[in-house]
Amino acid sequence: MKRRPAVAGQFYYGDAARLKSQVEQYAVPAAVREKAIGIISPHAGLMYSGAVAGAVYSSLQQPGTFLLLGPNHTGLGAPASLMVSGEWEIPSATLSLDESLAGSLLQKVPSLTADVQAHVYEHSLEVQLPFIAHFSGEAKIAPLLLMGASLKECEEMGRGIAAAIEEADYEVVIVASSDMSHYVSHDTAKRLDGLALQEILALDPERLYTTVRRERISMCGVVPVTVMLYAALALGASGAKLVRYATSGETSGDYTRVVGYAGVVVT
Repeated sequence: MKRRPAVAGQFYYGDAARLKSQVEQYAVPAAVREKAIGIISPHAGLMYSGAVAGAVYSSLQQPGTFLLLGPNHTGLGAPASLMVSGEWEIPSATLSLDESLAGSLLQKVPSLTADVQAHVYEHSLEVQLPFIAHFSGEAKIAPLLLMGASLKECEEMGRGIAAAIEEADYEVVIVASSDMSHYVSHDTAKRLDGLALQEILALDPERLYTTVRRERISMCGVVPVTVMLYAALALGASGAKLVRYATSGETSGDYTRVVGYAGVVVT
């Protein structure tokens, strides 16, 4: 199956030339590229979050495959939905799915379901593709959408994902797609997101999960980020750094109701 773009012309430009130019304006050519285990990248419209995403992808040594973990905003499909074969299309590129890694994930992570329906309209993974295509056009993807999950379920998924990646004979980077606080003031977003980022940078998935719930931080991708951190720790992660943080207010000029965006690299 070829998965067609769902948000081209809305979240990013809908024709190839303009999209390539749009991504290029967010690239950081002078960035030092490093080998990463996982990253956090936002998924809003590129005019708002593109600078954060561009900074993250600019700092990566590009892998063979990106395992994309995103929140399921539509409610369609399985609770943990993995698309296992086919291609994903955006105006500037067509990316192939990593069927080998997908098969291994289904074996190692019993909670995953091979499913297409969840992916048809969801934007959280699609918005990563213009950057992946720009920086690593030959890379494959493995798209996984997650609904709610308990902390134990997040840990089990993370450990299973790590086991599948360890079997691969090529580099895999885990992308946790998430925006941070939603529709609060700029100052409130920075404060609340700072609490979440403190636990992310400490590589503490349990405290991240509990902090987000205790403080009612409207971080839509807390489950994907928690799973990514558990997987990264199982793969030997020893550090994380904040590449860039911003809010939508810095683009729109409206600081009363913003969305926060964080770009993090885990090594």
